[in-house]
Amino acid sequence: MTPRRLPPPLLDAALVVVALLDVWVNLDTHEPLRLAFALAAAFSLFLRRRLPLLTFLLTLPAVLLSDAIFAALAALFTLASLTRRRTLLAVCALVFTISDMTSWPSPNFDLSNTSTLITLGYTAATAAAPVFLGQLVQARRDLSLRLAQISEARDHERLLTAQTVLAVERAQLAREMHDVVSHQVSLIAVRAGALQVDARDAEVKEAAATIRRLSVQTLDELRHMVSVLRASGGRPTELTPQPSLADLHRLVESSGIEAELQTDLTDGLPPTVQRAIYRTVQEGLTNVRKHAPGATATVRIRQEGGAVRVTVTNTAPNRPALPLPSAHYGLIGLRQRAALLGGTVTSGPMADGGYELRLELPAMGTP
Repeated sequence: MTPRRLPPPLLDAALVVVALLDVWVNLDTHEPLRLAFALAAAFSLFLRRRLPLLTFLLTLPAVLLSDAIFAALAALFTLASLTRRRTLLAVCALVFTISDMTSWPSPNFDLSNTSTLITLGYTAATAAAPVFLGQLVQARRDLSLRLAQISEARDHERLLTAQTVLAVERAQLAREMHDVVSHQVSLIAVRAGALQVDARDAEVKEAAATIRRLSVQTLDELRHMVSVLRASGGRPTELTPQPSLADLHRLVESSGIEAELQTDLTDGLPPTVQRAIYRTVQEGLTNVRKHAPGATATVRIRQEGGAVRVTVTNTAPNRPALPLPSAHYGLIGLRQRAALLGGTVTSGPMADGGYELRLELPAMGTP
């Protein structure tokens, strides 16, 4: 767990307090000039983040006139952690060393004395310590920034890889849809057209015409979906216009079964709610056509208070259903769509042998 850092204002205040303690230990109140410069150096630490070089210069008189050097060391550390000008840091460290070695107003800087050289070495090391520490903090900050950039680049590369894989899968799916599904739907449309021409019975002609019309419509939608899938990685391709409540009458009339639509809704509902209603009715009528041959269906759509209720019911079939493949993905998709809008989808057989599909949604499409 990463330790929590002190807020910058609190840390600056703590440094000022330590600098004041340094002044209290090393200075006497009977030396007003030295005390004034030392106090100015201590309080100048509040400027160290915004004006690090000026702060260091303001602390130098205290170093020159007294032994209160903590403020100058703190200012030198801050300057080293914020600047990349190493020549400037070397000059500042040298100035600090000379100022600390000089006893003002009577300087005594005799390099011929061994003790002076030793003191000079210790003082230079004292000046170099905050410089190196500040540079280390700066390097650590740069390294953290670099690691963050590398992590961001890696995440972006991972996203691009995933998008590439998805594009390949979509292209493969587009090929399968074009080569298999579209081909078979085209054959259905051709055979239905031939049946429409050759048949003599009116009902057979009508059924063949309906099959042909639905096949052509399905083929158009499949071709558009193929173009959407193949456009992955390029400019976004707009989907076909999404259905609304205005399309329900045409859906019921072209369903190929005897169905009645009862609704009092207007087009004022959100588009997502309208699409959910349309897809529910579409799935219900498709299931009636597949699994209840000869049955009649009733579609009821009502808005009660803040909820919309849709029911698709059918009577019992009057002849056996063809064994068509079904994985119930349609109902699963309806439930997922309804759940996203805060609603529910239920379905099940009725007592008279029929079947009911029910959708309940908030009118605004939110939970």
